[in-house]
Amino acid sequence: MKNISSLSFYMLLICGAVLLSNSQLKAQMIDPDKNFDSFKELFLSKYWELNPISATYNGLHDYDELLPIPNMEHYENLRQEYDNLLELLDKIFVEELSASNKTDYYLIQNLVDSKIWYLDKYKAHEWNPSIYNLAGAFDKLINSKQSSFEKVSSISQKLKNIPEYYSTARANLTDPTLEHTQLAIQQLEGGFDVYEKDIRALLDSKIKMKKKKSIDLELVKRDLNAATKSLKEFVDWLKNDLLVKLNSKPETARNFRLGHELYLEKFQLDLATAYTSDEIFRKGMGEKKVIHDKMKTITKRLWPKYYGYDLKIASMENVRQLIDKVSENHVSKDEFVSSIRKQIPELEKFVRDKDLLYLDPKKPLEVRETPAYMRGVAGASISAPGPFEKNLPTYYNVSPLDNYTDEEAESYLKEYNYYILQILNIHEAVPGHFTQLVYANKSPSLIKSLFGNGTMIEGWACYVERMMIEEGYGNNEDEMWLMYYKWNLRELCNALIDIGIHSKDWTEEKVLDILINEAFQENTEATEKWKRAQLSQVQLCSYYTGLTEIYELREEIKADKKDSFDLKLFHSDFLSYGSAPVKYIRQLMGYGESGSLNPQKP
Repeated sequence: MKNISSLSFYMLLICGAVLLSNSQLKAQMIDPDKNFDSFKELFLSKYWELNPISATYNGLHDYDELLPIPNMEHYENLRQEYDNLLELLDKIFVEELSASNKTDYYLIQNLVDSKIWYLDKYKAHEWNPSIYNLAGAFDKLINSKQSSFEKVSSISQKLKNIPEYYSTARANLTDPTLEHTQLAIQQLEGGFDVYEKDIRALLDSKIKMKKKKSIDLELVKRDLNAATKSLKEFVDWLKNDLLVKLNSKPETARNFRLGHELYLEKFQLDLATAYTSDEIFRKGMGEKKVIHDKMKTITKRLWPKYYGYDLKIASMENVRQLIDKVSENHVSKDEFVSSIRKQIPELEKFVRDKDLLYLDPKKPLEVRETPAYMRGVAGASISAPGPFEKNLPTYYNVSPLDNYTDEEAESYLKEYNYYILQILNIHEAVPGHFTQLVYANKSPSLIKSLFGNGTMIEGWACYVERMMIEEGYGNNEDEMWLMYYKWNLRELCNALIDIGIHSKDWTEEKVLDILINEAFQENTEATEKWKRAQLSQVQLCSYYTGLTEIYELREEIKADKKDSFDLKLFHSDFLSYGSAPVKYIRQLMGYGESGSLNPQKP
């Protein structure tokens, strides 16, 4: 394991900062960008040491054995380390850097600012029990390409700390929310198999010991038993003590809403967008009406096909009726996951036939049922390898409908009908998240690949939904466009309800009314979205915000280049900058005001 001591680390960084801050050295052939590249390497070493689980998730295994105990001493140390990093960043003359390195500078700055904000103001360790779910970290380690010896060696070290980890977590949770406690119970219980089956299976496998090194497997199994016991005790405490208290006196539980002031700050730090939350809210409210008008026009045109007579004027109720009718075309409950698996090759063929973007045939995508420890927030998601393990498969996680009643499943399947299921697969897989993340791993800048901007990532997935249909996917059928606008309303209303819930105190009744009556969502989907919005903040804004930024950029470039505009070139150029915020990619593509590449702080 690489481990640079704090003293030696900061001595190295200070030397680099001194080089960067002395402008006279430029005349002596000192390259500011080379100095900054050295700074980035040292920064990453320190960052992974402070965030070892993030390192594991990104495919870097030098820190796998570390499991910091989340006590006050740990958080105070993190705060000091991040303060030191900001101090060193301030010594760097950012204007001397290349455009790409300027972007990396601001990404690092925003990352460290965010870490400090989360420690000082957000304080999830006090109110969100679900952050103490370690199943994903162990799962990533087990499925890495390391040898069995290396995996077991790291796992054995982690297991030793788990009893203290969960006793500390219990002491930390002084002000939990009811909603996050319920989520934690579901996900932690779903993760038991990682310990009881996956780790045990690894320990029972044939492990080739290294020369002069061995592992006492019986001792590891004892540590595993102790770790599992402490995890079960933590879950039992959540269920039988904490949850009971929260349910008996819900008025004493912490409100899941973030509040206006904290929400504004989190919006800017998380999204790193040129827009404010108020601007996105106003823009979304206006665009919602435009989409409704487009849906009414399509409804008037399609009505005779489904009902046998013409409409003089299409109302919102007519739109709802037609959506309900078209939504009856859907797969069965048992075929939901398999139908998604079958559709991926069709999407790949369309992208290649239309020459919209290069798809690397060597990058595998595997559709799987969402692991139990990940369920409870999103029905579909992508788990992609980091830039350190580029050749591992990317997983398209799809939650099966096993736990749904027939009525709930029918509602869900109507929401993900024949047309929308295709849009979902474009979004999550090809050429959406899966494709974008393959490109991000190829970025020459590790900073851009590692610390991806969620707004750009979700924005790209939303952008390609519209782009694919514009380019003829679905044969330009009115049904496909009608369902696209329904889906687009979902993305837009995600932002509206998230802002409304956390900064405007919108009630469940108001949220469900918007989702069902203005976004035409099924009851099951709307209810799940209300639940999701209680469990997260700001992330739901990333879809519409990112789509808006990317689409506006493309249209600006199209207007500028006119007949010479090349869609494939735009896509490959845009994706070449990794998962950087769109406001920075705009600059790097030459479409921003000179000198405006500056960070936006809350």
